[in-house]
Amino acid sequence: MADTLLDDVAGLLRETADRVVLPLFRHLGAADVTEKAPGELVTVADRRAEEMITAGLRRLRPGSVVVGEEAVADDPGLLGQVRSAGDVWLVDPIDGTANFAAGRCPFVLMVSLITDGEPVAGWVLDPLAGTLATARSGAGTYLDGRPLRLPTAPPVGALRGAAMTRFLPEPIRRRVEAGGARIGELLPGQHCAGREYLDLLTGRQQFVLFWRTLPWDHGPGTFLVRAAGGVARRFDGTDYHPTGTDHGLLVAVDDQIWTEVHAALLAS
Repeated sequence: MADTLLDDVAGLLRETADRVVLPLFRHLGAADVTEKAPGELVTVADRRAEEMITAGLRRLRPGSVVVGEEAVADDPGLLGQVRSAGDVWLVDPIDGTANFAAGRCPFVLMVSLITDGEPVAGWVLDPLAGTLATARSGAGTYLDGRPLRLPTAPPVGALRGAAMTRFLPEPIRRRVEAGGARIGELLPGQHCAGREYLDLLTGRQQFVLFWRTLPWDHGPGTFLVRAAGGVARRFDGTDYHPTGTDHGLLVAVDDQIWTEVHAALLAS
């Protein structure tokens, strides 16, 4: 894949942020925020951003399939298209919608590309921080245009990471919460998966744990982390793939940290 695609999609995300997302940040009216499911918010910014990103991606790759979070919310059957042959885009127009709707950060825009069933590229843009991470197969990860390798992690006991415990089954939640003290600092999460992945890339944390694994939430970030040398696996140790339907995901900056965190938080 030519590097120009990385630049083209990055430009599309920046344009969408500048034209659609940021002008509506802290300027939403009561009618601009609704629930698409109990406890799941959507704003006019989410919908307009997804429309703009979707149209742009289809121009870049005519005939490609776009699986966007809001389109799937309107028509759940579209989720099955993530396994289509050829080029499939995963789009999260605003990851961290609850934060965005409340007028707080973080929130990000995310896209990833799957070709013939295999992830080949990812993009995460934090428009308020001005941070952009990109990656493509065989070329590694770039943070704000500079090649990136994940920072060396501290020893176990001095680690810092987040666990999204809201949706964890109760027995797993208890193990995770009890094990946090053994590894260092266990954070509650930022309600924005994309920002968690950016914090892994920048060394602010060394791991992150999720239960729900919708493809647009994790396809981009896991690709970025892996391309930089990290690991993303299900709780049973199998590699994460965005077309999978299982629950549970533990992402870490390297194999040793993944093993240590898994033992501390998830081992029976």
